[in-house]
Amino acid sequence: MVSSGQLSPANRTDLFPAEIDTCALGTLPGERGWLRPILLDAELLVLVTGGHGHAELDFRSLPCRPGTLLRARPGQALRCVGAQLDATVVRWAESALHGLDVDPDAAPTVRQLAGEDEDAVISEVAQLAEDCRRLRGVPAARGLLRHQLAVLLHRLALLGTAGVAAERPEAPTFRRFCREVETDYRHTRRVEDYAARLGCSVRTLTRACLAMTGRSAKQVIDERVALQASRLLAATDEPIARIGRRLGFPEPTNFGRFFTREVGTSPGAFRAAAEQPAPAARIVRPRPPAESNGGPRQA
Repeated sequence: MVSSGQLSPANRTDLFPAEIDTCALGTLPGERGWLRPILLDAELLVLVTGGHGHAELDFRSLPCRPGTLLRARPGQALRCVGAQLDATVVRWAESALHGLDVDPDAAPTVRQLAGEDEDAVISEVAQLAEDCRRLRGVPAARGLLRHQLAVLLHRLALLGTAGVAAERPEAPTFRRFCREVETDYRHTRRVEDYAARLGCSVRTLTRACLAMTGRSAKQVIDERVALQASRLLAATDEPIARIGRRLGFPEPTNFGRFFTREVGTSPGAFRAAAEQPAPAARIVRPRPPAESNGGPRQA
């Protein structure tokens, strides 16, 4: 098991030295396999090429089969359960896209590819994997790999726009709020603090959150905190009390009550369930977080 403060084999920087790299999905968790989730520290695309099973991304169970494409982000908890999946993983550091006009967050979290879209994505991922292998360590190849990745992400962004309705007027305020929450959820859960930073009223934030998610601004904040607690409980050995302190709960009892209220089970029970080599259905999942850097984007 991963000791407190120690990265899993998938997160060790000596195993991911390149700015852009590819690997097989089965190499991410190391020798122990997917006995529990791993915390990601790189941007990821996962293209399933064989097998059937499920991936848990932030405790959301996603059916996978050939042609399934997953988009994961640093800090998220990833685990594969069920039958063995064969997949190619494209991972990159944030610096890989600096200066390029591409929004990596525009790609959907999960997409079942088909037809010409599937052929194009498979071809681009295969070429990127081959060039990463052949040109590793060649300085002149950096630009080629960066632009190949940008083209792939542009294509996925276009796939993600299919059937998307016009943006609601509350969306810009909601996105700004989510960015502020992502920056400071460890230090404050007060809606008033975020409203002051954004120069708007608590009512404005609550109205934006209700319009975009059906939940209040306070619920959006608390769900983000509960998600981070769930990640740390499931993927690390860090003591529960220390996790609580990191998230702004000096007293373990307060953290326990908060987590039980948000997730529906105690921190200890949640950790115990996550450590079992069992299907995702046995894990009590936190409610889906609001869409932000810390939570999954809907397909």
